[in-house]
Amino acid sequence: MPSPNYTDVTEFILLGLTSRQELQVMFFVIFLVVYVITLVGNIGMIMLISISPQLQSPMYFFLSHLSFVDVWFSSNVTPKMLENLLSKTKTISYVGCLIQCYFFIALVHVEVYILAVMAFDRFMAICNPLLYGSKMSRTVCIRLISVPYVYGFSVSLICTLWTYGLYFCGNFEINHFYCADPPLIKIACGGIHIKEYTMIVIAGINFTYSLSVVLISYTFIVVAILRMRSAEGRKKAFSTCGSHLTAVTMFYGTLIFMYLRRPTEESVEQGKMVAVFYTTIIPMLNPMIYSLRNKDVKEAMNKAIQRSCLMK
Repeated sequence: MPSPNYTDVTEFILLGLTSRQELQVMFFVIFLVVYVITLVGNIGMIMLISISPQLQSPMYFFLSHLSFVDVWFSSNVTPKMLENLLSKTKTISYVGCLIQCYFFIALVHVEVYILAVMAFDRFMAICNPLLYGSKMSRTVCIRLISVPYVYGFSVSLICTLWTYGLYFCGNFEINHFYCADPPLIKIACGGIHIKEYTMIVIAGINFTYSLSVVLISYTFIVVAILRMRSAEGRKKAFSTCGSHLTAVTMFYGTLIFMYLRRPTEESVEQGKMVAVFYTTIIPMLNPMIYSLRNKDVKEAMNKAIQRSCLMK
């Protein structure tokens, strides 16, 4: 068989969500509003946690980092998507594509391990309340939150180098609204097998390990809650855990659907719809989930609003 005619790549064309012009304008308005709400909600959450004395605990320290990652996670994808919705060329440079892949993979790994750390924190708070203050000191919290960042960006560097190893033969149209591994693998004509294999293996290992931490933590938490004699104590414990479980379910569910399947035409098309959810909707919803279902956050928010009104 003749060898593939590899072509030097300078840019890709992002096909986006739709080719219909009237829908592109509507999508631009929708995703612009979602992006603004995401920035306001997550940055507001970070500021609220930093200024509120009642939120100076490990749980909210980790929550502020989750909001920080959500800001960058959404910002890595949404601005380019908004630009292409109004642009006729809809292109992204090859270097820009690799950079977007790098930060996307890094931030995904950081977020899944922050969610795992938050589950471990809830386990320590509910199952070992007397030792919680000493075991989850500021130093320990900083160490715990440092691991996801260091690990996530290190793994992403390796994964991006494998993406760099993909070769293309003239088809530069990515059936997506950002540079993602599955659609890139789909249009590549060389270096496919090692990239496809490593993507599934690395995603499988990291999602399984981090999700195992969450599930084991919550198994012990449920047992501890059921042993509580106080109905008020059980209600408070379920309240603080409910928000986190909602975030975990949404984020893991969509990512597993996207990355633990072989890239086919059907899976890439379905993954594009799912990607809208975890790149734009979930980062917007997280601050709402944690604020609407958390009494401490609502009280801190009310006090902050009252202070700002008195200052005026």
